[in-house]
Amino acid sequence: MPAAPILGTPLVLEYTPTRYRTFLGAYASAGLVSVGGLLASTVSALLITTIGWRGLFVVGAAPIVLVVWGAVAVRESPRWFLAAQRPMQCVGERWYLYLSHFWHSGWTVMDVTDAESPELIRFVEGPTNTLTSQVQVADGLMVTSLEKPFAEIYGADTDRFEEGVLAFDVATDPASPVPVGRYSTGGVGTHRNFWAGGRYAYLAAQPDGFDGNMLVVLDLADPRNPVEAARWWWPGQAADDDDEPSPYDHYMHGPAYVHGQRAYVSYGRVGAVILDVTDPAEPALVSRVDFGDLGSVLGCHSAVPIPDRDLLIVNSEAIKEGYDEPLNYAFIVDIADEHRPRIIGQLPIPTPEERTGFRNYQEKGGRFGPHNQAHHQGHSVFRVMDDHVLMTYFNAGLRLYDIRDPYNPVESGYFVPTDPPKRLGPLPSGRLVNQSEDVIVDARGYVYSTDKNQGLFVLRFDDLT
Repeated sequence: MPAAPILGTPLVLEYTPTRYRTFLGAYASAGLVSVGGLLASTVSALLITTIGWRGLFVVGAAPIVLVVWGAVAVRESPRWFLAAQRPMQCVGERWYLYLSHFWHSGWTVMDVTDAESPELIRFVEGPTNTLTSQVQVADGLMVTSLEKPFAEIYGADTDRFEEGVLAFDVATDPASPVPVGRYSTGGVGTHRNFWAGGRYAYLAAQPDGFDGNMLVVLDLADPRNPVEAARWWWPGQAADDDDEPSPYDHYMHGPAYVHGQRAYVSYGRVGAVILDVTDPAEPALVSRVDFGDLGSVLGCHSAVPIPDRDLLIVNSEAIKEGYDEPLNYAFIVDIADEHRPRIIGQLPIPTPEERTGFRNYQEKGGRFGPHNQAHHQGHSVFRVMDDHVLMTYFNAGLRLYDIRDPYNPVESGYFVPTDPPKRLGPLPSGRLVNQSEDVIVDARGYVYSTDKNQGLFVLRFDDLT
């Protein structure tokens, strides 16, 4: 009987939806103990005359096996493994959130109709030894990335992995994704892709024979048989290029944000690239913005357009921890003349609150710098924020910027999670601190942000000012 409160109560608190957690937690703690004690005394009275006190001792100790089983066999609550990207759909009155995982291969489906009490529906197992770090949903189709894992981080067998993209049907039953198609890139696979519905997906892929990721346009007219429609890469990336070798060491990060006839591509150390995709089978270079030596070795991580204002929000990604990195950036670029884009503003660098005792966020430990922006990507389920930018900043949490004056943007809000109580993976490599990864905002005003060691946070704001 002692095993019941020891094992049962934590499991109830981990797996129960938020709305019922208080009641069932109290029931597990008080109810199981009192009921268990009553049953134990009744059974003891019946058995002691036949098996004696030594026999009762054995019977009473037997449930401890459950504790051992729980420690070995029961998995960590799935909510701790979530790494959000840009995946959501509303079907009828139900809101579904689809999440990829950071430390595990696979995807999770959640019902966030009541966003304050998100409901875990199911986990879909992914291929072994494979990164599945991005997922997007549109037109009832879920498109997911498959990529070679980083051996120094994940310790996986990097000679055996799956690459490319998987397509799932989430129209027939939004709660039960069913794989319907597969595209293999060869090489390393895909990282951050763009799928907003229609016919084409735009992949950040590294096939065999290329140095780093490049753009692959995928025709999904028949999701059961995806076919490649086009490739575009920076001169010098291909092993058999006649061009001079490229001086860059990191290329397309993605996604290639497509709006109308243009694709805005975060292209690593090359910078931000604007492509003409009037004919998706023939992408053509329009212009680029070079950020020089600023930012981490990865270069430009995100490029998100605000078309109605002729602006492009670009940022690098912090890679190294502490002070060992050049200044990372989050810039506002004027693209009114798309052939001559120009940097006109910089989002303010976050500073710690005085009560933290840190002079700057580099002191805190872990990565500090920009990472992901909230992408609208034309989905009606997401909130359009032409005058504000939401950006994750690793150990500085989630930052909200007012860009009504793009020449003088100001920080108007932030959310910094507490540090994780438990390490779930090898990063951060030093002190265990919060590391905010991704963010989306739904049309109702709910904000979903993830931390690599804490999972999903759901926030809300009604007044952006």
